[in-house]
Amino acid sequence: MRYEYLHPTEELALTMHRIYQYKMTTTSGGNLSIIDENRDIWITPAGVDKGTLTGKDIVCVKSDGTVIGLHRPSSEFPFHKAIYDVRPDIKAIVHAHPMALVAFSIAHKVPDTKLFPQAWWSSGRVGFAPYGVPGSEDLGRKIAYEFTAGYDSVILQNHGVCCGGDNLQEAFQRFETLELCCKTLIKAHLIGAPKYLTEQQLQLHSKSDVKLDGFDYNPSMMTIREKEMRAQLCQFIQRGCRQRLFTGSTGSFSARIDQDKFLITPHPLDRYSVLPEEIVMIRKGKAEYGKNASRATLAHKAVYDTHPDIQAIANANPVNCLAFSVCQKTIDTYTIPESYVFVRDVSLLPFEVSFNDFDRLAQVLTSKSPAAVLCNNGVMMVGKSVLAVYDQLEVLDCSAEAVLDSQSIGGHMPMSREIIEELSRAFNL
Repeated sequence: MRYEYLHPTEELALTMHRIYQYKMTTTSGGNLSIIDENRDIWITPAGVDKGTLTGKDIVCVKSDGTVIGLHRPSSEFPFHKAIYDVRPDIKAIVHAHPMALVAFSIAHKVPDTKLFPQAWWSSGRVGFAPYGVPGSEDLGRKIAYEFTAGYDSVILQNHGVCCGGDNLQEAFQRFETLELCCKTLIKAHLIGAPKYLTEQQLQLHSKSDVKLDGFDYNPSMMTIREKEMRAQLCQFIQRGCRQRLFTGSTGSFSARIDQDKFLITPHPLDRYSVLPEEIVMIRKGKAEYGKNASRATLAHKAVYDTHPDIQAIANANPVNCLAFSVCQKTIDTYTIPESYVFVRDVSLLPFEVSFNDFDRLAQVLTSKSPAAVLCNNGVMMVGKSVLAVYDQLEVLDCSAEAVLDSQSIGGHMPMSREIIEELSRAFNL
């Protein structure tokens, strides 16, 4: 979806719906705003159910202070205006109280975002604003001071978080990714000490944009199979966002068309609203003209070239798997029969492998060993179809969550080697 074509009322309502759908705010909590070229501020209203908010509910506060709309502007309008006054580069703000960020807020801590690449490149260093009464000018000054210092994301003491951006979608992605970072840190501490990316590793990721030669392509060249695969990828990527296997800014998915061609998600991409025409065709190592392929393209290509039986591949950062990833530990699938039958043994690969050692990646990921934890970079899954890969991802994250949850009741007891051998015989693994 091209959000830049939406009116602020539509974009604010759509984004608030998304935040509420993800349980990142409550019926009465949180507020969003956009400042336009006239310095008019469009903001969510006070006292309106966030679960049923529509564009008609959005309020406009004109640059001269005149209020236009059916409702009062959010009580937090003062701090939105204070931020816009000190940071003219910021055009949109997201404020809410998602649970993991509130945990950091009430612990008076900020997360180290060098946990996985997207967290660092999205949020960088995070500010911390001292407590102020909600809706007060005092709170506005305290938050604005942190934004003046150059922070784009600020945790509010015993309150929540505030994120700014060049546009509302950038502010939302910053907010969503920071909450994922905090959730991951909380879960990771159940199984060990999280490890952080070095400057060298961050630079390796920053230089990982894929630059492929292009080829002329138009819709008249599409086969029925390609149309089917484009639709399937979009369906499961959007579903993955709803199920929190992907976020709006993390994760890649691809599907093979034939021995020479595969489809893959582009970069950048808002996965929540991906459309079939946004998916990129890769043919003999070249990409459709005018499209930027995912940073994972070369890794996916290496796996497809090595294994003709693999038909789909995904990289993902679901929070439970990510907890193991940042602790640089594999995920035990000897938990319940479904976990082992669907996922088998899970490999553990260094961070650098998915950027500069595609041969090793292709050797490790096979149809009989379809899953790998990538240190500080989520998980990678291969399979016989888009549906199979998606199913395996769900099973893997559920397995990871079960192991994490078991820690508070004494830890998990894995199935014995005898049970695993019995399962292998029964399911011809």
